[in-house]
Amino acid sequence: MSNKIKFITNSIPKEQLLSLYRNMLKPRMIEEKMLILLRQGKISKWFSGIGQEAISVGLTAALYDDEYILPMHRNLGVFTTRNIPLYRLFSQWQGKMNGFTKGRDRSFHFGTQEYSIVGMISHLGPQLGIADGIALGNLLKKNRKICAVFTGEGGTSEGDFHEALNIASVWSLPVLFCVENNGYGLSTPSSEQFNCENIADKGIGYGMESFIIDGNNILEVYAKVTEIAESIRKKPRPILLEFKTFRMRGHEEASGTKYVPQETLDFWAEKDPLENFKEFIKEENILTDAIETAYKNEITLEINEHLEKAYNEEKIVPDLETELKDVFKEHLFEEIKPAAEKKNIRFVDAISQGLFQSMEKHDDLIIMGQDVAAYGGVFKITDGFVEKFGKERVRNTPICESAIVAAAYGLSVNGIKAVVEMQFADFVSSGFNPVVNLLAKSHYRWQQNADIVIRMPCGAGVGAGPFHSQTNEAWFTKTPGLKVVYPVFPQDAKGLLIAAINDPNPVLFFEHKALYRAVYNDVSENYFTTEIGKAALLKEGSDVTIISYGAPIHWVLECLENNTSISADVIDLRTLQPLDTETIYTSVRKTGKVIIVQEDSLFGGIASDISALVNENCFEYLDAPVKRVASLETPIPFEPNLEKQYLGKNRLEKAIKELLNY
Repeated sequence: MSNKIKFITNSIPKEQLLSLYRNMLKPRMIEEKMLILLRQGKISKWFSGIGQEAISVGLTAALYDDEYILPMHRNLGVFTTRNIPLYRLFSQWQGKMNGFTKGRDRSFHFGTQEYSIVGMISHLGPQLGIADGIALGNLLKKNRKICAVFTGEGGTSEGDFHEALNIASVWSLPVLFCVENNGYGLSTPSSEQFNCENIADKGIGYGMESFIIDGNNILEVYAKVTEIAESIRKKPRPILLEFKTFRMRGHEEASGTKYVPQETLDFWAEKDPLENFKEFIKEENILTDAIETAYKNEITLEINEHLEKAYNEEKIVPDLETELKDVFKEHLFEEIKPAAEKKNIRFVDAISQGLFQSMEKHDDLIIMGQDVAAYGGVFKITDGFVEKFGKERVRNTPICESAIVAAAYGLSVNGIKAVVEMQFADFVSSGFNPVVNLLAKSHYRWQQNADIVIRMPCGAGVGAGPFHSQTNEAWFTKTPGLKVVYPVFPQDAKGLLIAAINDPNPVLFFEHKALYRAVYNDVSENYFTTEIGKAALLKEGSDVTIISYGAPIHWVLECLENNTSISADVIDLRTLQPLDTETIYTSVRKTGKVIIVQEDSLFGGIASDISALVNENCFEYLDAPVKRVASLETPIPFEPNLEKQYLGKNRLEKAIKELLNY
């Protein structure tokens, strides 16, 4: 019995049939050339999509050119059908400047706003959540556009798959979730990846329509996706598509296909999407030998000309200033001065006020988080926001930190700002991957900024135990591409939060929850900004420099009130990344002695880095070793006496006196 594909034209015009054939032929011919270049050592790696071209080409042809597609490794047909100049693709694969990442990432790890494509990171799952954010942006803009995102059958095992589909269903987002089921996640067969017959069956668990499509039948792919896309544009909702297909080569070339039974390879070879379609349109007298030859000659000429252009392009010459500058999108701070009219309010009220006024300032600013809507958040920061701004802009989320961070990134791709509230800073661990691998690296990789603030209620002193009390800023100060802000006074909190929202780069905004209702301050009532990256000199003295941030600032001030003979410069860092080293060094050169106080446990905290910086830059001014005070090297305990012992507060006074007496 023949395995040949049966085609139905569905009244598709002849010109479109020829276009679909040519669009499949082009990536096949490029791949064949790349495999030769790989053997010659002229490219470093290749992920083959041979045998799967019908999916990429058919779907891309069915979407509008300005509708976002989020492809994976094996979707070369998406890039070529969007008519990206080949020399740019070749330059990308050779790590040259005419590519899309300035040589900073390889193969298909890139995006391009010009062609409405958002490339993947190696952690496959976040790609799905990004599509949610882009689709949410489309809904908010009411532009009737859809978004399509690819993953493989292996990627459906990741939690991000569940999170993204769940969010899309709950929010009725216009997303096509496209799963290319090619039978193997690298070498692991589907039977060892999941225990259901069809991935499409998972749709029912999300209340989502799903369809199985023959991924090797270009006409079925094109016709079905065209029909579904038009339906979603009229009635926004997500749909899960499972494309049954097979990759005829290894996961990447080095891995080969020895783990695949020969009969499986033979079966799918007979279902080759390009050869079957060519045979069909020849039988229908649509494709002639002359047209086929012309197509092959045109594509061969294009490949060779563009390869030569890429080869002749100069290799990238490293430029230190450019590398450092591109980590963040350039942002000129706009100072909006605080008004003289002030009101004495709590720390929590200052944050709420800054967020509220930012929502008024930015019509498209979106707040997302668990219980942030009608409930107002667990700390009531957003209480009353829904009544003012509506549920479209103040959005309760399912418990899915990873996909929500990725969705915030998708909003940014679509030109919309987002503030994400982590209910507790501890919970960011469930969304850690997209924060450090997606948000942090995006602008450096392909000049796409992540216009996102993640609010991080953190810290000890409220008896909340190991999972609600961490102050985990050091997880992020280590990661280039993230800004980390940690105010301690209400006036600073408001001004810095407004500045963080105005900044087009990703900002982790730490809010010590023990201070929420314990610290009052006179706060300017207007909309104003405080510059990120500038420390505050709270007290001036000559004996010692005390550097701190967060709740320990209050420990320091209390200690000095009880020891009036100590003459100290007290520096409130306010921002940990970027760090105001100028203020630190100026003080150290004056006093000659330094103590750094943090709430986090000692080893690996930012105090260690500040200590190293002081030693490297101010060593000749030091009259004593740099001293650090921090919490114990244990998780943070719940019981009040244990928590008190854990914190460095009770060791602070002794440490200062030891340093002064050195």
